[in-house]
Amino acid sequence: MSSVLSRRIIQPLITTRASTRSISVKSLLHGSPEAKKEGEVELVQHSRIVGRGKYIHGFETHRVKPDKTEEYKKAAETYYLGIKNDEKLHVKLTGSWETVIGEQDTFVHILEYENYGGLDKTIQLLRSSREHIKAYKAMLPFLDSKSSQLNQEFAFFPSAPPHAQGGIFELRTYTLQPGTLLEWETTWRRGIEARRKFTAPVGAWFSQVGRLHQVHHMWQYPCVENIEQMSCLQPT
Repeated sequence: MSSVLSRRIIQPLITTRASTRSISVKSLLHGSPEAKKEGEVELVQHSRIVGRGKYIHGFETHRVKPDKTEEYKKAAETYYLGIKNDEKLHVKLTGSWETVIGEQDTFVHILEYENYGGLDKTIQLLRSSREHIKAYKAMLPFLDSKSSQLNQEFAFFPSAPPHAQGGIFELRTYTLQPGTLLEWETTWRRGIEARRKFTAPVGAWFSQVGRLHQVHHMWQYPCVENIEQMSCLQPT
């Protein structure tokens, strides 16, 4: 399990970006040889039970050169706000965060697509837009590395925009044994229902494309001290 504390860096609540792969996202989950590997079939089956199924959330993680964080923030804001304002893309931004405790100089953007069909359409539109391509390339000189992952919301815990600007956000990530997603969701839900009475939930997701067998959940706090006070309510 890993946990990071972050603060928001881009305020608007809608936007996105897309993968550069030419293959349809749907084929990554249905019928490809990779999808038939041990453990991945169970993941698809269990996701149909525990997942909300309405949206797909892309987690974009950027590891920025330590001396280029301010330049990166400006470039990232231009890129994501440019996409947000493009109504043809039909995408939203759950949020953009800068890590303050955890892996330093790391930024996370969580993007909402209208399921896999919508993601495919968004990818094609982004590839045909010189403006978006130019803004994306402007970020690249400031990066050490980047990674992406597609996740689905848990049905009992749909994502929501932060209740107020500011504060601290905790993003927790768990890596599960293959085939245990359904069991984990059933056990974990009990702790979540108790914890959400005392702090603001942002969302909970499980991975479907990218690094598999992972689950994430995010919470919003007024300050770091509130996180320590909530330790007795952390789910196992």
